[in-house]
Amino acid sequence: MRPQLRRSLVMLVAVALDLAAGDPPNRWHPVAWMGTAIAAASRRLAHRTPARALLSGAALMAAGETGVLATASACERLLHSLPEPLALLLEALMLKMTIAPRGLALAALSIERALLSGDLAAARRLLAWHLVSRDTSDLSPSQGAAATIESVAENTSDGIVAPLLYYAAAGLRGALAYRFANTADAMLGYHDREREWLGKVPARLDDLLNLLPSRLTAALLLGAAAFRREGARQAWRILRRDHARTASPNAGYPMSAMAGALGLELEKLGHYRLGAGQAQAQPEDISRAVRLSATALGIGLLGFTAAAALWPRGRGHRGN
Repeated sequence: MRPQLRRSLVMLVAVALDLAAGDPPNRWHPVAWMGTAIAAASRRLAHRTPARALLSGAALMAAGETGVLATASACERLLHSLPEPLALLLEALMLKMTIAPRGLALAALSIERALLSGDLAAARRLLAWHLVSRDTSDLSPSQGAAATIESVAENTSDGIVAPLLYYAAAGLRGALAYRFANTADAMLGYHDREREWLGKVPARLDDLLNLLPSRLTAALLLGAAAFRREGARQAWRILRRDHARTASPNAGYPMSAMAGALGLELEKLGHYRLGAGQAQAQPEDISRAVRLSATALGIGLLGFTAAAALWPRGRGHRGN
């Protein structure tokens, strides 16, 4: 089987597995293992001065990525020794561990239900637990809905499109290496005394790795908006106008596309304001964002599957 077509099938099965079963407990989840290892290493690394912290962060990333790539390569060699149907299923299961479309949708919809029922305290708690690192204690219902929608847009890129894109390009090694960098940035990429310099290298690497996925996600959201008859033209206008208004060089792309498609203003006070002048987000808009995210994923999978099927035939071989 041609590698491109095989990877396409693996991605389809991985997404199906995630939608059907969701995430396993943390003790069985490779991303949770990565987080545990990053936390343990960051506690042990010397970072009393900015220079030492910067070098420690670089060392952590070099060692972590080397370990992840070696492990992924060993897994791929093992898979190549197995019968094709079993190998494909196991590879899809491993890829499934790097994506979370079901978890993202369930988290967002749980916040929507809390807001619609008038339980603002529960909505704030769920938002902080599942989706954002900011303080949610004083968010209004509209601000909570907006923060949820922003997270759906950004996590469509970070938690779905990016791992699949790197898998398509480099197999399990690509997906798992991306997931390690993204996890390290999520844990260390903060502007506080402990992590300001320790997280510099993880944050810059994550920025680099997300340059293409964030822009691809924005394009997929434009396609999803057109398919669902949301505001595709408005999405394009707001994307062009507002994509650079976030501190991150990447997050503004999917978030501004989502803001324009839904006709909403998405604001993080003191940081950015996307889609200024549009309607304020309401709890029921969260479902619209989730549907756009799911449609963007479907368009992406169909596009890659079609490209893989049409890829010029070469000498077939197994594996990656």
